[in-house]
Amino acid sequence: MTVIRWWAQKVFRWFGKERSQTLKFVCSDMWKPYLKVIAKKAGPALHILDRFHIMSNLSKAIDEVRAQETRELQAKGYEAVLTNTRSLLLKRPENLTYKQETKLMDLLRYNLKSMRSYLLKEEFQLFWQYTSPYWAGEFLDKWRTKTMRSKLEPMKKVAKMLRRHRPLLLNWFQAKKQFSSGIVEGFNTKAKLTTRKAYGFKIFHAVEIALYHALGALPVPKTTHVFF
Repeated sequence: MTVIRWWAQKVFRWFGKERSQTLKFVCSDMWKPYLKVIAKKAGPALHILDRFHIMSNLSKAIDEVRAQETRELQAKGYEAVLTNTRSLLLKRPENLTYKQETKLMDLLRYNLKSMRSYLLKEEFQLFWQYTSPYWAGEFLDKWRTKTMRSKLEPMKKVAKMLRRHRPLLLNWFQAKKQFSSGIVEGFNTKAKLTTRKAYGFKIFHAVEIALYHALGALPVPKTTHVFF
């Protein structure tokens, strides 16, 4: 966590104090180091929590419930109805194949913890459809109360986290839903791929040069040798 905070501070130092104070919007996940550094270095900016990371936390909670319940059912000798259902529970309903959709409808007949978690996650998707921060907050509070009563510990953990970050969550609506870190996530993927292709040259300057070429399609410099 200390390393992450150090990197976040380094980014703001590179960006400059004057420019950092003129930022209007900042989008990040919910990691404490990011929250602290952004509040300190870019206080005037409207801090938005990224939608992707929030839903990712819910998906992780569902997967944790599913894995634990699978072990419990196996220990009791019940039918392994949750086997090979991980991707099914984490996908959006509109992206399910016909076979997965049929399997999901079959699972919904059981009073499983995994399915209750899944339904809570799908209900939370309605949060993003609001336009008013006030009514979005009302929905969030009701959803959180329902989740806290569910007795599903991983889901309750997410609900508590969302309660702690309620004002930052509602900033997404203040910003008219215009900002996310999707581009940054894509850039991170590109950076990781470039680092792997660098064959061990992982110092910042080497990665920086490699990224300039990868992202900008820059021409490769002439070699120092002449080949016959």
